[in-house]
Amino acid sequence: MSLIRTENLSKRFGDLEVLSDINMTVNPGEVVVIIGASGAGKSTFLRSLNTLETITSGKIYVEDELFVHAENGEIIDSMDKEKHKALLLEMGMVFQRFNLFPHKTAKENLMLAPINVRGLSPEEAEKKALELLERVGLSDKADVYPSKLSGGQQQRVAIARALAMEPKLMLFDEPTSALDPELVGEVLNVMKDLASQGMTMIVVTHEMGFAREVADRVVFMADGIILEEGPPEEIFTNPKEEKTKQFLNSVL
Repeated sequence: MSLIRTENLSKRFGDLEVLSDINMTVNPGEVVVIIGASGAGKSTFLRSLNTLETITSGKIYVEDELFVHAENGEIIDSMDKEKHKALLLEMGMVFQRFNLFPHKTAKENLMLAPINVRGLSPEEAEKKALELLERVGLSDKADVYPSKLSGGQQQRVAIARALAMEPKLMLFDEPTSALDPELVGEVLNVMKDLASQGMTMIVVTHEMGFAREVADRVVFMADGIILEEGPPEEIFTNPKEEKTKQFLNSVL
C-alpha cells in the first residue's frame, strides 16, 4: 500500500502552468528528496499534497484512498470532510520559515495542537513535548521563547512541533534555506535521525549531500514536470537528462 500517490496532478496560476501531469508514489518508510532549480514547481507540489494549494486537475490518493480529484480547476470528488481532516493531521509539514508562535515558549508551541486538535490533557501534552524536545536536542530550551533561539534551534522546535501530532508523513519545504550555513547541519542531523527511524519523508532541498546520503529516491523537477528520478547514486553519477546534468554541475 502506498502512503501517498498522485496521478496526472497539475496546477495553474492563471495562464501559468506550474505543475504538469505529476505522477508520483511514495511508500511507507521511504525518503524521497526533490531537487531542481528555483521555480521548478517543487514547493507547489509539496503544498498541493496537503491542500495548502488547490490542484487544478488530477488525483491525490492517501493510503490508496482517493483524497481529492480535480478537473479544470474544480474539485469533483473527495473523501468526506471528517476523514479528509483526519488524514491531513497525518501529514506534518516543516516550512522554510519556522512559523513558531513568538509569545509561546518552545514547549508551549509543541503543546498547542495536541491539546486543541488531538484532545490531549495538558499533562500528556507537556510530557510529549518534553520528550520531543529531547529528541531534537533541545531539552534545555523548553521554557525559552523563539526570539531567544537561533534559527537552527527554531527549526528544530518546528520539526518537533510537527512530530507532536504523530504524523505518518513528514513534508519538508527547504527547511534549511533560511538558516546561516553553520546552523544547517544541526537541522539536517535531526532529519537524518528521523529517516533512520523509518519516518516517511518528502523533502524539497538544495542540500545535495543530504539527498545523496539519506534519500531512497531522488526526483529532479524542471519546468513543472518530473524530468528524471532514481536512486541517489544513479541521479548524481549518471544523470540521463541534459537539464539534470546542467543543474548538478551548477550546484555541486
